[in-house]
Amino acid sequence: MATPNPADERPADERPADERILDATLAVLARSGLAGASMRAVAKEAGLSVGLANYHFDNKTSLISAALTRIGEQDAAMVEPDPDAEPKDHLRHCLRRTLDPSYLTDAYLSLRLQLWSLAGVEPAFAEINRTAQRRYLAGLASLLAAARPELSLNEVERRAADILIVQNGVWLTAILITQPDAVERAIERCDELAFD
Repeated sequence: MATPNPADERPADERPADERILDATLAVLARSGLAGASMRAVAKEAGLSVGLANYHFDNKTSLISAALTRIGEQDAAMVEPDPDAEPKDHLRHCLRRTLDPSYLTDAYLSLRLQLWSLAGVEPAFAEINRTAQRRYLAGLASLLAAARPELSLNEVERRAADILIVQNGVWLTAILITQPDAVERAIERCDELAFD
């Protein structure tokens, strides 16, 4: 799971070059897949020179790795604890946020499919994806444990894994099945897994 890039109030041309390059990498991957994500295509998308892209990232593999790592960090941020929120309310908010319509756009879902498919292309990409999934799952389990302290660790981990499967299933199929009622039922299912 990942989040759309956080809103950045700065105009695109005022953002650091490495951020612009990573944003461009994600846009090119969503549109053209790994085959289309050349340094030249990314630099053009970012409005920068190829030389500047190469200055920040040695090669295509390091560029894609950095983009995957960024998405993993955004995923982990979605399940960070909020010490000011009631644990049950915060968990409900996190469960709903991951299936928010802003994530279920064709462009973002296409990006997610591309990122998942990279795991089969390069072992380093697979490890970044696995690490991100484990980190997200650990964060989700932590939120669940805080909201449901009566559950055993094994039960928390089982429920968190089941929730992740439902969430990933929605992300994998929402590009094909665009029924808001189905998404709402998936959110309700995640709530049941967490609270029943």
